[in-house]
Amino acid sequence: MALGAPDASCAPDDGPPGTAGLLLPLLGGAGNLASVTNCMTRLRVTVLDPQAVRRDELRALPGVLGVVEDGTALQIVLGPGVVAKVAPELARYAETAGPFDPAERVEPVTAAALADRGAALRAARKARNATPAKELLRRIAQVFVPLIPALIGCGIVAGLAGLLANLHRLPSLAPALTACASGFMSLIAVFVGYNTAKEFGGTPVLGGAVAAVTVFPGVERVTAFGERLAPGQGGVLGALAAALLAARVERWCRRRVPEALDVLVTPAVTVLVAGLVTLYGLMYAAGRVATAIGHFADRLLANGGAAAGFVLGGLFLPLVMLGLHQALIPIHATLIQEQGYTVLLPILAMAGAGQVGAALAVYARLPRNGPVRRTIRSALPAALLGIGEPLIYGVSLPLGRPFVTACVGGAFGGGFVGLLAQLGDRVGSTAIGPSGWALFPLLKGSRGLGTTAAVYGAGLLAGYAAGFVVTYAFGLSRRSLAELNAEDQPSIAGRGGD
Repeated sequence: MALGAPDASCAPDDGPPGTAGLLLPLLGGAGNLASVTNCMTRLRVTVLDPQAVRRDELRALPGVLGVVEDGTALQIVLGPGVVAKVAPELARYAETAGPFDPAERVEPVTAAALADRGAALRAARKARNATPAKELLRRIAQVFVPLIPALIGCGIVAGLAGLLANLHRLPSLAPALTACASGFMSLIAVFVGYNTAKEFGGTPVLGGAVAAVTVFPGVERVTAFGERLAPGQGGVLGALAAALLAARVERWCRRRVPEALDVLVTPAVTVLVAGLVTLYGLMYAAGRVATAIGHFADRLLANGGAAAGFVLGGLFLPLVMLGLHQALIPIHATLIQEQGYTVLLPILAMAGAGQVGAALAVYARLPRNGPVRRTIRSALPAALLGIGEPLIYGVSLPLGRPFVTACVGGAFGGGFVGLLAQLGDRVGSTAIGPSGWALFPLLKGSRGLGTTAAVYGAGLLAGYAAGFVVTYAFGLSRRSLAELNAEDQPSIAGRGGD
């Protein structure tokens, strides 16, 4: 397949017409795609040659809400629904492409092209300087990202089952809904093990097989460190550690076992060695860590809920901007397994509320800037449902100050929810993924559902209000207001850092 010329017969049937086909030439062609994955809102692409990516055109493509770069890795924000349709199509292009030949790339020698080359060199240098710890967190996050749709679906079904039980309605249906919601969670260790082995260079099914040891009911007959093990002990952390060990054992065997015996010896040694180490060490250690995480969250909210909420709510937007928020998924999953819900997600969701309040303030302060106001109007519905990237990349981050004031709004919202948790009204989420208004069906807390929803809703209002007030007062300088409200409005992209 020629670079930049996808076969018309491969055009996707769903989503924005030809989105995958439009993205393909801007990413350097199918042969330049090393991997294609996605999370809820972002298309995650790794390219072979960063210089082949046409960044300016990519950011200007209709439907692209933002682009985050880190060396050869690109995160293209497309929004929920759209990304789930585009990613498989783009992955199919990559799988059917021939080897990438940089000589085939046609790139005009323009100032923009030269600037792109400089940006690629800076990104490549940044990638070389990336710390091992940061890279490890990113890879661990990739283990959990594919599980998010199931976590959301099961969480909503679990919430519906709990609602029916509390209302004493349809008593025969509630157990069936509980089974639908709990089936995945009872075996989540197997999926984590499968994805871990896949991400870290092992055979996925062997990773799943070793992780399955942690949830096998018969482990209760095994004693480690003087204690009987319990099925599921260590949760996703134990499964993650077991599959990481399995991948290492498998790679060790592949290098040393003769090819004639590899098909028999390698799987057996991998399951045996990794399984025994999991039973007699990893499950016990992971169980202690998981329990410690639960105790730490309890103490954090009980003793310093307001301060902790303020800090967490204020720092979450920068994590979203960098794409590092996915690294928190193992912690959320551990809390859900330990306590039935994660108390951190509702606090972190307040960052989106601060973003909404900041955007509304910008809207009010720029009555004569039609393009910015149209952008805000189009992005607000998604932002209210917890999808903050359109406002981050389309409004607050390019303007500079409103991004900071949005973080302040999130801090006040998080501080409010943390304060009430400190006073005993704890709010949690039964699943990972949504925030904003979309989190209401997943709420669970220390009090009744009505009180929990009221606390969370009040936190959102606090975030909206704080984000609006701080942004209205300090978000735009006098010069920015004069220029952005002028008859001939400058591009919003040129206002960063003002």
